[in-house]
Amino acid sequence: MATSSSSAGARKPATTRKNTTSRKSTASTTTSTQPKTAVEQAQVLAERVVLVPVGASLLARDNVVSTVKGFATKYRTRAGLERELKRYERRGATARNRFERQVRKTRTRFERELRQRRTRVERTVKQNRRRLEREVRNVRRDLDKQSRVLSQRVEKLLSTAS
Repeated sequence: MATSSSSAGARKPATTRKNTTSRKSTASTTTSTQPKTAVEQAQVLAERVVLVPVGASLLARDNVVSTVKGFATKYRTRAGLERELKRYERRGATARNRFERQVRKTRTRFERELRQRRTRVERTVKQNRRRLEREVRNVRRDLDKQSRVLSQRVEKLLSTAS
């Protein structure tokens, strides 16, 4: 604790110095504890090296104490414990139901899209088959017509040749 009180004393002149420098120059640093000499800089650095982990550990301790106090008040009695367990169970059931709903919705959407695609493919196949059969009939009809014409010409040629 002696270091923090001495650091407060060390910071006060630096603040005063900054205020006087900021009047002179507009490019002063934003940190109010900017030391001038190398010794002051080393002192500030050494303080930070010590104070940062101390502050972090105190913050962590406060968080742990707060969490433990919260648990202690919630789970002090059997009724409190059961109430919290029921709450967790309800929350779990809600999450499960939400997940199941989402799965059903996704499955339904997937099945609907699959049916639509299947219907589209079947319709296209049916149209293509009808078109192909029509083309085959037309080609067959044209071939029959041409073969009859050719047969008649051959018979005519044979009859004129004999």
